[in-house]
Amino acid sequence: MPETALPETLDEDRHYPLDLHMHSTASDGALPPSEVVRLCAQRGLQHMALTDHDTMAGVAEAQQAAERLDISILPGCELSTRWSGVGIHVVALMPQGVQGALVEGLVHQRQARIARAEVIAHQLEKLGLPDALAKARAQAGGERPLGRPDFARALVAAGMARDWADAFKRYLGSGKKGDVKAQWPEISQATEWIVASGGVAVIAHPLRYRLTRRKRGLLMDAFVEAGGQAVELVNGQQNADATRDLARQLVERGLYASLGSDFHFSGGHAAPGSMSLVPRTAAPPIWQHPLLAEHFNVPNEPDIKGE
Repeated sequence: MPETALPETLDEDRHYPLDLHMHSTASDGALPPSEVVRLCAQRGLQHMALTDHDTMAGVAEAQQAAERLDISILPGCELSTRWSGVGIHVVALMPQGVQGALVEGLVHQRQARIARAEVIAHQLEKLGLPDALAKARAQAGGERPLGRPDFARALVAAGMARDWADAFKRYLGSGKKGDVKAQWPEISQATEWIVASGGVAVIAHPLRYRLTRRKRGLLMDAFVEAGGQAVELVNGQQNADATRDLARQLVERGLYASLGSDFHFSGGHAAPGSMSLVPRTAAPPIWQHPLLAEHFNVPNEPDIKGE
């Protein structure tokens, strides 16, 4: 693994050579896990995490590629959850791999995805997309559980949407008929799976949920109570003022700051390592977390919560 010089604190506005939120064909990404790693290497990243939706099926392939390309890879996944009726994603960073309660948790998530896809298909058929499940399966190109992006591609192929973004805006985004989340566990349950299995739970892209500042704070409070310890301070491209305000909320709660692009496919809105500047903040970087410090080759600092 490469030697790195990650700082102890986020005390200057800059980018860092890591990306801890990316997807592959193991879920709804466009590239195989090994190709995601290769692209990370081409872009000069030193650390990465593969965080496919509700699965760690692509991690072994990614690890083999990372060893060849001298990149440090952190196993992970992104769990779909609910909080107060809102769909919230939680990234699981698992330095010891999948184990413990998370094994059964991922079985639950797989079953939930299968059931959810059937409901989404039914909803889209009522909106004019015949054989929606089969069309989404054709877009997925495999037997993995389907996600909303597969249905988005099916809508585009059928001429019901201009592009992926339009499909979400009209059919699949928050509050639309195809936005089905009843099958997901509460955020407290998913967080407990992660923490009990030796991982670090991270709220993914908190600025995307269209929550008021107060509600975002309540989300973080509930997350902390369940054992969550980190939030993605930067996910892709963000408004600088909103990011600084988010940083203040992390500091108030003693939460670690994680970083990720949410990469899905080349030519999209994000590329590996592509994200806004990380602001100066007293929130400790995720690589200082006691469970992750050894992985990132940094001194193992005491837990900021005294645990």
